[in-house]
Amino acid sequence: MKLSFWSWVPGIDDAVDLWNAQHPKVQVELNTVPGGNQGTYQNLSNALKAGNEPDLAQIEYDTLPSFRLQQGLRDISHCLKTDTGDQFFDFAWKQVTFGNTGVYAIPQDTGPMAMFYRKDLFEKYGVEVPKTWAQFAAVAEAVHKQDPTVQITHFPQRDTGWFAGLASQNGARWAQIDGDKWLVNIDDAPTEEVAKYWQNLIDRGLVANMQGFSQQWNKALADGKLLTWVSAVWGNATLASNVPTTSGKWALAPMPTWKDGEHTAANWGGSSTAVLRGSDHPYEAAQFALWLNTDPDSLKLLNQNGGLYPATRAGLDLPFLKQPSQFYGGQHIFDVFAQAADNVDPDFIWSPTMTQTYASLADGFGAALGGDSTLSEALVGAQEDTITAMRLQALEVEPK
Repeated sequence: MKLSFWSWVPGIDDAVDLWNAQHPKVQVELNTVPGGNQGTYQNLSNALKAGNEPDLAQIEYDTLPSFRLQQGLRDISHCLKTDTGDQFFDFAWKQVTFGNTGVYAIPQDTGPMAMFYRKDLFEKYGVEVPKTWAQFAAVAEAVHKQDPTVQITHFPQRDTGWFAGLASQNGARWAQIDGDKWLVNIDDAPTEEVAKYWQNLIDRGLVANMQGFSQQWNKALADGKLLTWVSAVWGNATLASNVPTTSGKWALAPMPTWKDGEHTAANWGGSSTAVLRGSDHPYEAAQFALWLNTDPDSLKLLNQNGGLYPATRAGLDLPFLKQPSQFYGGQHIFDVFAQAADNVDPDFIWSPTMTQTYASLADGFGAALGGDSTLSEALVGAQEDTITAMRLQALEVEPK
């Protein structure tokens, strides 16, 4: 028996080879594809329409609802033990179960968020590491007052998944399911609070207007012009790779919270392994997906080769995740991310048209950063565009 599998994780072929060596009767053929939004999702949609989709595919959490809308996913709940979900972080399992209506994928990795900060610069400017967003703003003001060329962080136009994480930390509910009806609330009160907070920092020049992962951003980090980056676990490798000259100067702290004493966190990114509609072998495909994302040897390979942060609780015991990081001054940074993963809101869900939502937010954020609009107005626009996009898909939807 042969199963076909599409994925873009670097080095995942080693895990597939291990499965094939251990399961001679169920062989998996890997097709290495570009990242989802770099053409793979469109190709997957086309394959579903043509009826020649693979048995399994890697799909990010915020895109899963779109493929469920296309009726492209198999409910594999009957292929799994009833306690399968207990192995995973609550928020990750809820991403693939859609309100306990079935199991439509196996969680693969997650992106719990924390705050990377330049400890040397915090010492230089005599400021404390902020525990709340109010303290974060106060630090931003104090540092910028001492040196107007220095800002606490940047506000990125295109990293809308980052903004979604911040909104979810504050209790946002962008989408909810009420029977056969979708309730949409991109501009809800928690999200509006986040938008007004960052608008204030933008208006006062306390955060930089630049895109993350750009050469401008890399230079600002290397030159000590940006003090922090609130980001996901995978960001640890981004900094080490992009600004190697700052090794030993960084540290990690929990992301600031809205109320003092809280431990709320957020998630940015993460993927699943989904069994698709046309698979002739859904049981075997489900067993491979579960093995890929829970077997200790497979998790070790996915972490070593692809840098994936496991969605399983047991995966946090991987040797690499227990080691101190030299780039971060010997700190055990993954202990901070483990705490964050346990404090992500499990009830934040995605609409089935997040591509349109993200595009609308990015356009609105660009206008706000250019001084032609505000972040709050971007939310209103994204709300309207999301509802329009969902109605074009013949969905029953209303603003909440």
